[in-house]
Amino acid sequence: MLWECFGSLINAVAGNCWLQQGKNGRCQVLYMPGMSREECCRSGRLGTYWTEEDVPNSTLFRWTIFNGGAPNCMPCKETCENVDCGPGKKCKMNRRSKPRCVCAPDCSNITWRGPVCGSDGKTYRDECALLKSKCRGHPDLEVQYQGKCKKTCRDVLCPGSSTCVVDQTNNAYCVTCNRVCPDTTSPDQYLCGNDGIVYASACHLRRATCLQGKSIGVAYEGKCIKAKSCDDIQCSRGKRCLWDERLGRGRCALCHEETCPESRADEAVCASDNTSYPSTCAMKQAACSMGVLLEVKHSGSCNYFSVHVYKCMILANPVLCKPSM
Repeated sequence: MLWECFGSLINAVAGNCWLQQGKNGRCQVLYMPGMSREECCRSGRLGTYWTEEDVPNSTLFRWTIFNGGAPNCMPCKETCENVDCGPGKKCKMNRRSKPRCVCAPDCSNITWRGPVCGSDGKTYRDECALLKSKCRGHPDLEVQYQGKCKKTCRDVLCPGSSTCVVDQTNNAYCVTCNRVCPDTTSPDQYLCGNDGIVYASACHLRRATCLQGKSIGVAYEGKCIKAKSCDDIQCSRGKRCLWDERLGRGRCALCHEETCPESRADEAVCASDNTSYPSTCAMKQAACSMGVLLEVKHSGSCNYFSVHVYKCMILANPVLCKPSM
């Protein structure tokens, strides 16, 4: 009788709890060894699996590293019954008849059915599509404004008391302006803005950015000086001075040695030096290597057509607008 009780106790604690089942059907990512099925599956959530073999650590290591996981992997949940997937998700049986939590946000109360601009600068088909993307690993994603993402604040209607601001990459965003800044600040808080104006603090610069509706940015710390070159400007650690040849001013910028990721065709930009770059990252790298300030002139390459249209339509030059023979 005593042996039977001891045997049942061993069976109750034997086994291993896992957090993943691979495509090969084996258990992967060990959560806790020496755990009963009841303890392992107590949470009631998906993504928990159990194996009943009570094996030494050397065997667990061999299974995990060389065999692709532990055999005889049993999911804690075989159906969607009593499965709590959390807000914005629901349990569905997949093609292999396994329960899975999928993104299913409640879109019943959404009144606007058109496209929306997300806080990541991307246009979504509608708010429901944005909520699904938020559920799939972008928890900070929010709706900026209704309609497609724009390069200007002209047709942007920001919600509530937020204000439209165009950033340094010419993308429109809705932000909340802090209209109150401390009256007195210490000299070490002075900032020189990219517009050549001295701001008493970062708060004052942000407020000016918000009220003007366009990004100003920090050129460097301290009051603005009449610099003849970047040699006259002292940048903080990790930054390098880039010279704006058009305005005759310097600006401190972060320059990384990292390699830019492989870019897509639609990521090409035309820079202020009328040179095409495969991406904004590549443009910034070129600017850092030359010590010259480069900014995005427009999206796409600086081919003849885009430059010709710019001169014709924006500069209203009737000579350039004549069709070529």
